[in-house]
Amino acid sequence: MKTIVTLFALSLLAGRATAQLFTAQTTETSFFSKAPLEDISAINRKIGVVMNTSTGDIAVKMQMTDFSFPNKLMQEHFNENYLESDKYPTATFRGKIQELIDFTKPGSYPVTVKGTFDLHGVKKERTLPGTVTVQAGKIALTSEFTVALADHRIEIPKLVFQKIAEVISVKNTWALVPYQRQ
Repeated sequence: MKTIVTLFALSLLAGRATAQLFTAQTTETSFFSKAPLEDISAINRKIGVVMNTSTGDIAVKMQMTDFSFPNKLMQEHFNENYLESDKYPTATFRGKIQELIDFTKPGSYPVTVKGTFDLHGVKKERTLPGTVTVQAGKIALTSEFTVALADHRIEIPKLVFQKIAEVISVKNTWALVPYQRQ
């Protein structure tokens, strides 16, 4: 899986011989749905991330079935009824950091990333806030944003509308290291 994601992301960022590529070492993407009758949360720790520090380009890919839920029934409903993971198995983001950052200089930098978020077969242009932290040759990326389910044609049946929020909170924490050919 990791090799496939890395190849996908490298192909998106290819063409720059002098580029410094960083890839995911550890990742965590979580989401939280606060609704009147039930809170739902899940975590995915198998995200493919590649960043080109020369251009600020970033590519992200995750399998929807890799989200882990507190109970198996939630996970089953998420994959079968809402995200239709058999039909739309992945979510991707391809974007560019808007600020100029000196990635050789340790520090923490607020950033915005403009790009295309593809979820449930629907592509949306997004500008996402985040923070880049450079330390000891590694890069940490963190971000928090919301996703409106209607924007991606994810339907909530009327029967469970009080159990699932219409807008989901998403958090990302990714640690990147220089890409090493294997």
